[in-house]
Amino acid sequence: MPDRPARAGPAQLADIPEDPAGPRQKEKTTPVPGGKPMLMQRPRDIARGQTPSLDRQADISARLERLPITRRVFWTRNIIGAATFFDGYTVIAIAYAMPVLVREWGLKPEQTGMILSMGYLGQLIGAVFFGWLAERIGRLSVLLFTILLFVSMDVACLFAWGAGSMMLFRFIQGIGTGGEVPVASAYINEYIGSKGRGRFFLLYEVMFLFGLVGAGLIARALVPVYGWEAMFLVGLVPAAILIPLRFFMKESPRWLAAKGRYEEADRIVSDLERSAEAAGHKLAMPQPVPMKQSEQGGLRELFSGIYRRRTLTIWSMWFCSYLVANGMIAWLPTLYRQTFNLPLETALLYGLLTSVAGVVASIACALLIDKVGRKRWYTAAFLCAPLPLLALAYMGATSPMEVLLLAGLAYAIVQTITFSLYLYSAELYPTRLRALGTGLGSAWLRLGSSAGPIVVGTIMGAAGIQYVFAAFAGVLVIGALVTMLFAIETKGRVLEELSP
Repeated sequence: MPDRPARAGPAQLADIPEDPAGPRQKEKTTPVPGGKPMLMQRPRDIARGQTPSLDRQADISARLERLPITRRVFWTRNIIGAATFFDGYTVIAIAYAMPVLVREWGLKPEQTGMILSMGYLGQLIGAVFFGWLAERIGRLSVLLFTILLFVSMDVACLFAWGAGSMMLFRFIQGIGTGGEVPVASAYINEYIGSKGRGRFFLLYEVMFLFGLVGAGLIARALVPVYGWEAMFLVGLVPAAILIPLRFFMKESPRWLAAKGRYEEADRIVSDLERSAEAAGHKLAMPQPVPMKQSEQGGLRELFSGIYRRRTLTIWSMWFCSYLVANGMIAWLPTLYRQTFNLPLETALLYGLLTSVAGVVASIACALLIDKVGRKRWYTAAFLCAPLPLLALAYMGATSPMEVLLLAGLAYAIVQTITFSLYLYSAELYPTRLRALGTGLGSAWLRLGSSAGPIVVGTIMGAAGIQYVFAAFAGVLVIGALVTMLFAIETKGRVLEELSP
């Protein structure tokens, strides 16, 4: 059976009862293919046979679909992007603190791997729990709480006294960082239409990567002078973001409509429509959006119908790409310092250069993915990234420059997958499942991320660093096979068409 739901045809359209809130514009007929006119009521076109609740959900989605990027949506993305910047900073800050902590606390490779991994294990729990919670209480409340949680644990990390306490604090902090990004991804996706969705969303997601680079810059400037504690002091900045986030943001109208809160959703969309018209945009009539009534919902629906294959596919893509990407980026500063005995400043610089390469590649991905397509891009990246890793394994990874160039190239390619999978995940699920599906899928990101540093530490201790790169290449080949065989293309398609 093809993994694409049927679209409602023009002949299925009918008008609905007048909204108590009053008409927005006069009814008029519009010609459709075949010469048969259809009735356009205000901007409310729906498919015959839907329930009244689905009619109004379809109306909200159709009106959002034809909107340009308004000023409110633009700044909404940027405010959340600022919070996401510090989420990325918080995730990787420990990697730049570790070269100092290893010597200060006398840590063994196994302990180092566990400290690096505990944050990702916490993210696994946060992604699942807060994804579930966001479907019930809304996107904004969950976003505020997750930011508060990971900021408060930055304070706790300042008072860590050893490996055990740092593992605990990083685990709790991970619960917050794990919940923020998938919920934010669902939220932003629900505000924008299909045209240019990939570019608009991924230019937000780049903020997470800027957070990774910012951590490297701050580490190189502050850690050699002020010690590892400086990394966590800077992480307190996002607390200031809570104020504009609370008073400027509006809840997702798609989520409100899915919960039956149509008047609230209508007010938000109406504000967006007025803003677009005030900016000089002439709004087209909304086009009908196919909707269907779900009798399941929740976890059960993730594993039924067209969503079963999507769920298993995206889990595999998350796991394979993040095991490699975070396995490398989390260990490289310590590798340069401990294995190659580079000065601390040089080790931190090399780690920073690798992060910068990832950002450059990801910006290219953001600008091109709407043209290339999701599936084609991911397949090519999964197949190309193993090549420099295999070359590194063959040469033995005997010099820091070899590792910097080849591992950096592989990381940059894989990073175009990791940073854009939030876009792809949100496109694969309907509104009733979007935050949960994205959160649960990104839990496999956390499993892969937590496994990566442990794999590096284990293989390094038993065999040598070159075998780590060979193992990473094998994982990426598995990801390529899964993508080629089971992934679907989503570019340019309406969310409700992809996932009715």
